[in-house]
Amino acid sequence: MTGLTPYLILPGTARPALEFYRDLFGGEAGMNTFAEFGREDGPGEYIAHGMLSGGPVTLFASDAGPGETALRVEGLLFALLGTAEPAELERWFAVLAETGMVIDPLQERPWGAHDGTVTDRFGVTWLIGYEGG
Repeated sequence: MTGLTPYLILPGTARPALEFYRDLFGGEAGMNTFAEFGREDGPGEYIAHGMLSGGPVTLFASDAGPGETALRVEGLLFALLGTAEPAELERWFAVLAETGMVIDPLQERPWGAHDGTVTDRFGVTWLIGYEGG
């Protein structure tokens, strides 16, 4: 694996997050539970380690165990600029917005590019955009 890969520590929502991102972006979502890893510090069905791979977005996720801080994000967003065709990027934005919150609508900018910002229901903020269109 090369490059920067986000690792989300979630408050008991790693499984639905990984499934949501898999259904949205494509790829494979592999998950191992606390029980499978022999962890007894949380519910056995919690995700000890999960990974979305094989699509345009790669990320890791797990559930926070006792004493671990779950995701709280300020001043950070994940940029998906030009990572797919414009129609696909627009679809991603719309799906993220359905159960999330639009920060800045996906729209044409004065310089000719299109972009917008949305925070999904898991607390992850995405900058989605493309040139021209």
